[in-house]
Amino acid sequence: MTPSVTIVIPTYNRALVLPQAIEAALGQSHPKTTVMVVDDGSQDETGAIIARYADHPGFVGVSLAGNVGTAQAKNVGIALSTTDAITFHDSDDLPHRDKVMRQARVLGNETIGAHPCLNWRLAGREPETRIQVGGVLTHHELILPDGERVEIRRTLSLVDDFFPNLQMAAGVPGDWTHVNSGLFHRSVFDRLGGFLDCIEEDREFRNRLIMAGEVLWVIPEILLTKIETPDSLTQLGATYYESPRRIADRKRVWDGVGRWFATREVDLVPIDLSGITIRSCTNPTLCDRAALSGMTPLREQVA
Repeated sequence: MTPSVTIVIPTYNRALVLPQAIEAALGQSHPKTTVMVVDDGSQDETGAIIARYADHPGFVGVSLAGNVGTAQAKNVGIALSTTDAITFHDSDDLPHRDKVMRQARVLGNETIGAHPCLNWRLAGREPETRIQVGGVLTHHELILPDGERVEIRRTLSLVDDFFPNLQMAAGVPGDWTHVNSGLFHRSVFDRLGGFLDCIEEDREFRNRLIMAGEVLWVIPEILLTKIETPDSLTQLGATYYESPRRIADRKRVWDGVGRWFATREVDLVPIDLSGITIRSCTNPTLCDRAALSGMTPLREQVA
């Protein structure tokens, strides 16, 4: 069975670019797709944009009472979604029409097996047994603020925090296969938890997937366009690639890999949303009711 999918789009003050991201997500060819925008306490016109799509049967607009950061906004999406699989798009991402369908078909393929020519026992599996793919990634292209278009096809970069000695062919900063556009089977989050609360959350999650032996499948085609604007996290002075905050978070991620090399133990990241309040939700019937009620004040409980 081809899995149902939720596209989670966390956003904060990106009203100018958000509509095209929503339209591209709603226009996916995969028929069992829900689009969930998690407004992380925006102060711009994001609320008005979400209201435009309130009546769309496949759209959920979740507005948080305060800004909690991208990682926690993604965790809200995980907790509220009810589908078989989840993918995460930035508010300036433009998925190609068949991206989710292509990923879902791989994730739902029940004929994929552990070929005996590979040492599957290192990943906790036996040869010639069926494999449930945990995540399906794709190549993508990056459009920089100056208009330069860069194709990202370096699948080897998935292990850059494990084997930096293999990364000497890297090009522009950020020239790696992104996990934040991957499609993940829901069971992955049951086993490993959600995103670590930092600005390197995708990198940390990617490493945890690898350390835990999750099977990642890469579709070697460009199925997503990422548009970096001056207000993107990787362009802002406080959060760009060489900012003190990002360097500190990167060290935190590297320390986790170092612990794994020493112990072979994977640090789980429980999803803790106890301090998060949902101000409004446009389509609660598409959400996990218990999770939604747990984050919604009693005076604002949805029907």
